[in-house]
Amino acid sequence: MPTAILTGPPVPGSSLEGDLRSLGFDVRVAPDAATTGSLLAAVPASERVAVVDARFVGHVHALRLALTDPRFPAAAVEGALTAQPEARSALTRALETTTGVAGRTPAARAAVTEAGSNTATDTGVQADDLPGALTAALAATGTAVHRPELGSLVATVPGDPQARNEARQAVAAVDDEAVRLRSAVKARDGFFTTFCISPYSRYIARWCARRGLTPNQVTTASLLTALIAAAAAATGTRGGYVAAGVLLLFSFVLDCTDGQLARYSLQYSTMGAWLDATFDRAKEYAYYAGLALGAARGGDDVWALALGAMVLQSCRHVVDFSFNEANHDAVSNTSPTAALSDKLDSVGWTVWVRRMIVLPIGERWAMIAVLTAVTTPRIVFYALLIGCSFAACYTTAGRVLRSLTRKAQRTDRAAQALADLADSGPLAETVARAAASGARKLPALLPPVIAFAGGAAVVAAAAFCDYGSLWPLVAAVMYVITSGVAVARPLKGALDWLVPPVFRAAEYGVVLALAARAEVNGALPAAFGLVAAVAYHHYDTVYRIRGGTGAPPRLLVRVIGGHEGRVLAVALLAALVTATDFTIALTVLAAVVALVVLTESIRFWVSSAAPAVHDEGEPA
Repeated sequence: MPTAILTGPPVPGSSLEGDLRSLGFDVRVAPDAATTGSLLAAVPASERVAVVDARFVGHVHALRLALTDPRFPAAAVEGALTAQPEARSALTRALETTTGVAGRTPAARAAVTEAGSNTATDTGVQADDLPGALTAALAATGTAVHRPELGSLVATVPGDPQARNEARQAVAAVDDEAVRLRSAVKARDGFFTTFCISPYSRYIARWCARRGLTPNQVTTASLLTALIAAAAAATGTRGGYVAAGVLLLFSFVLDCTDGQLARYSLQYSTMGAWLDATFDRAKEYAYYAGLALGAARGGDDVWALALGAMVLQSCRHVVDFSFNEANHDAVSNTSPTAALSDKLDSVGWTVWVRRMIVLPIGERWAMIAVLTAVTTPRIVFYALLIGCSFAACYTTAGRVLRSLTRKAQRTDRAAQALADLADSGPLAETVARAAASGARKLPALLPPVIAFAGGAAVVAAAAFCDYGSLWPLVAAVMYVITSGVAVARPLKGALDWLVPPVFRAAEYGVVLALAARAEVNGALPAAFGLVAAVAYHHYDTVYRIRGGTGAPPRLLVRVIGGHEGRVLAVALLAALVTATDFTIALTVLAAVVALVVLTESIRFWVSSAAPAVHDEGEPA
């Protein structure tokens, strides 16, 4: 149990001690700094500890934000400071520096306590001023102290009875539960989510919190609901399609609820961040498979459309991730395109239009659900492909313009992130080492051009040549070479963030094209499984980078071949085996890749101490 140390003499009529207990703290009172040092030393180093001024007046939710958020090693508001285990040693040093008593022997501390009232320090710091003094000392020594945005919430330490009365009136004037509910909703979200889901899902989140449910449980319920929706769609009946649409919408409500529950109750976790990120993709792509199975029951083969939708959506995400990582810490001036975007953001209606036309998850799932209920899977996929293609062109064109119209100096960290996102295997690495000296002389804009040329050539060969032709294999060999050349130097150019999405489009496109050219039952579903397994690996790479833990181990990338190795392997299989055997080979390859990447991913996220990543914007 975490411990809260109240410093200074208790204030008659104060509810502070009860408020802290309601937040799960074991409360102890320290009338002076010497006692504070003793109590702090008695708290196990593996537990959270808080130091709170006994005169504190404020909302319970202000204390909750400051003292219980698991994402920050140290956090503070006026009159209250907390330190998690990783910041405990820094807090102890700060107490010793500030008061001069933390390092004393028990006998010396007792002497200080007997000798003096409230001074208790060699530096004149009062015991009831400790939280503020400790916060300043921590910041001065380089320990990051998070200060939550309180908005209309009150957190203050009044110095006299009149100020205390005014502070209590300010607390009574603001309903902290209403503030807590509002803050449970993302600061930035899509139109459908903001106006059609969040107005009531926040209350579902509160209902869950009051019954002890965790965000991870809600996330899992959302996944199960989506899988049931996919199974309903797979029946191929009108009733099944209607049920699938309703269940998909309900799954999205739960998907919003889990994040709101995490924000409402501050139940953030590494595992929760991973589950939330990966389950969204699993739900959507499983639903695509369910629609394809349902269409097949009615005699309509839409597996190529389902796989195309998954490829397009995955590539859209890679564009988002790659661009953001390339510019995460770039030193640059503001481009005219960015200035125009900021200007449009100042006009309310344009903000919502621009968020809607990129077809974010809320709008996209609503469209899929409605069309599933009233039309056919083929129409669902046509609408999805058209809408996502337009959104991809819109967002990518804007980012290309931004990149070309500003001068930016990208860091080594950004270049490493792009190299990790590229997912180059041993073959491309070998070519890159051989071409490194010559690559330095290439024009800055050439790497994405080279990557695109190699990718376009291999996809075209796979799509337009007959199954069994050697041309896709020849193009795949050339793709290995161009892929290595494209990453032979650090990816710091203006458009180098396009290299990873081009590689994704090429790899997924080759698998789709070759499976379609095989023209045998089962080839496209097997290709769907392979692309899903590889896409999971690529999403896992993204979330590890965003969590600050770096990419998956290079051994994992080498074991599964890298993007160029998988393209070469699939092209070689298509050239050497029959169409029926090709389907079996794709199935085996999908199973092997899925087993390897899932095992490593689950091992990492279950055992990792990586910080949780919680996106406050809505991903595409």
